[in-house]
Amino acid sequence: MKPIAIFRFSASEGPGYFADFLAKRAIPWTLIAVDAGDPIPSAVAPFSGLCLMGGPMSVNDPLPWIPKLIALLNKAIAAHIPIIGHCLGGQLLAKALGAPVGPNPVKEIGWGEVTVDPVAAAHDWFGPFARFAAFHWHGETFAIPEGATHLAASRWCMNQAFAYGPHLGLQCHVEMTEPLIRLWCAAWAEEGVTVSDSVQSPEAMLAEMAERLPLLHQVADHLYTRWLRAIPGAAP
Repeated sequence: MKPIAIFRFSASEGPGYFADFLAKRAIPWTLIAVDAGDPIPSAVAPFSGLCLMGGPMSVNDPLPWIPKLIALLNKAIAAHIPIIGHCLGGQLLAKALGAPVGPNPVKEIGWGEVTVDPVAAAHDWFGPFARFAAFHWHGETFAIPEGATHLAASRWCMNQAFAYGPHLGLQCHVEMTEPLIRLWCAAWAEEGVTVSDSVQSPEAMLAEMAERLPLLHQVADHLYTRWLRAIPGAAP
């Protein structure tokens, strides 16, 4: 099968558990490291799916690769090639679908509960998980694109996930691994935040990691397995 293209926008925000998930299923993937200067492909035909990771920039920043990536995402949508976006990646998908992205009322950083909508479409994506502790690290968020289905919310951010056909946009991070969490916590001071109801300290995040991470991976397994259903040859 054709590989899944994974787009990385920051050296510290790699594919994490998403790559582990694919490796366990012997599904090929290729990394496009935008942060290291890899060009945005001009065509989607070489790929079976597109995965977008997180990053510290805004989709509204005047970065030369953003319009090129939005154009590629629109080609994938037209060709029915599944897209999955994590945090910044979810915002990029929303932007490609015509929805605005802007500041969230507060920064949301650390472990926080996400509630899944009690509707059939959300159950299809999240399965048995009505709520779970997700990992968050964002100051902006997306609106739900026209024609998309709202799937989940948190106390501090009402739009945590949406589906648009075979495409999934996530505001929260389900791709986290212990190394990623430790790496991000080490850079916590660079965010210029203080501990609040919506922002955890690095110590609090690390203290909860051993308990929270296995369940987060179960949620990710369900979401990723559902996403693979639209990729020929990838579903079990």
